[in-house]
Amino acid sequence: MAELTLNEKRLLAALAKEKKADAEHLASLLDATPEAVVQWAHLAEDKGLAKVERIVEKQILPTEEGEQYRKFNLPETQLFALIRPGTQLADLQKHPAFKIGFGQLRKKGLIRVEGSAVLKNENMSTAAEESALRNPVSGESHTKKLIKRGILAESETVRYAISIIPEGLALVHQGLDLREEIGTLTRDQILSGSWKTASLRRYDVKKLPKTVYPGKSHPYQRLIDEMRQILLEMGFTEMHGEIVQSAFWNFDALFQPQDHPAREMQDTFYLKEEVSLPDGWECLRDMHEHGGNTSSTGWGGKWNPGKAKQCVLRTHTTSLSIQYLAAHPEPPVKAFCIGRVYRREAIDPTHTPEFEQLEGIVMDKDVTFRHLLGFLKEFYQRMGFSDVRFRPGFFPYTEPSVEPEIWVDGLGWVEMGGAGVFRQEVTDPWGVECPVLAWGLGVSRVAMLRLGLKDLRQLYQSDLEWIRNSPVHAPGAAGRKA
Repeated sequence: MAELTLNEKRLLAALAKEKKADAEHLASLLDATPEAVVQWAHLAEDKGLAKVERIVEKQILPTEEGEQYRKFNLPETQLFALIRPGTQLADLQKHPAFKIGFGQLRKKGLIRVEGSAVLKNENMSTAAEESALRNPVSGESHTKKLIKRGILAESETVRYAISIIPEGLALVHQGLDLREEIGTLTRDQILSGSWKTASLRRYDVKKLPKTVYPGKSHPYQRLIDEMRQILLEMGFTEMHGEIVQSAFWNFDALFQPQDHPAREMQDTFYLKEEVSLPDGWECLRDMHEHGGNTSSTGWGGKWNPGKAKQCVLRTHTTSLSIQYLAAHPEPPVKAFCIGRVYRREAIDPTHTPEFEQLEGIVMDKDVTFRHLLGFLKEFYQRMGFSDVRFRPGFFPYTEPSVEPEIWVDGLGWVEMGGAGVFRQEVTDPWGVECPVLAWGLGVSRVAMLRLGLKDLRQLYQSDLEWIRNSPVHAPGAAGRKA
């Protein structure tokens, strides 16, 4: 038989007297916690000396709201008791229980309304519901209804009954060494030689230790941090900005026409606040109306400053890029942002109304479209995606435009975002004369592919089991260069 620990021996000795007892009672005898006693009992059970029973007890108890109704009766009962011949609806509306109680009375067919009069239906009462409130029976229909209303709630308690079996009792009768065990030798014990007669704790080198879960950040956050580190290593500066942006920076500054579908309420979260326009906004107005000082003809029509003052939850992080360029119009500029954006989307496994976007810009005298493709290819390869390709795209504020795609086994080519060279209509109002390469990439899409997820919502959940079992990525992992 495997060696017993001191705690297992103490438990068996206590059980020899008690025969069978709850973990809480044994814990009080052994000066330990119930959880520790259950653990010792399971060890003794594994060695065929004890038996552990897990007993689940279910109770149906009133909620805080239910406790009030136990004192004063259910809202429908309170109202039902007030109804007399000639009772008017207006009379009942004065009662605090009317809002809930009246609806319940009508739903259960206990009353009828004739004009402004409220009448009881014959042979009807709320006695069954009141009985269920005070003496709930599991599975009974009225009890179920009160649980659904949040008046009653099911609770579950677990207790452990531990007993000694004949083999354990025989071992106790043979005699147990209950001397204190020593797990770590001290200097004094070694010098004095007292260790020779001490009761040394034995170790089973084949037994797996208890799993220890180290503290770690969320897998999605680790992936975002990895992206950030890659871009910093590539020489980029991180830019930051507010979640609430004016429509001026979110749309107008990116040469999106004021009647563009993306600006409508079905796509954008508009706020009631407004902000003033920045200095030099007239240049942007001229760009929209007739192309300003460029060869562009603009969008035509009348540009509305009031519409540009509206505040929105940013729909993309490109609004931060154009503000950064306006503040840094001289080359070179090499900046990025990883931030949350907001759009009106129905929540499903592939869509949420808020998600992260990776934004990047490069501005210098001699940069070209080929440099843009090189930056994107380098980034995705460092993220572990070896096969990257590009196909033509269209965006209101870049020309030429491109959509990067990566190859994923089992899925094929997956589109990852949009990129291009900012149009002159975007950069000219801010005095930017050099080419600007820009991209906006989906962070959550990369995360789903890297983490092997099928439901986007899991990225925003604190699933401890998933977090504990997810590996921590090393700097050289996922195809990145060490």
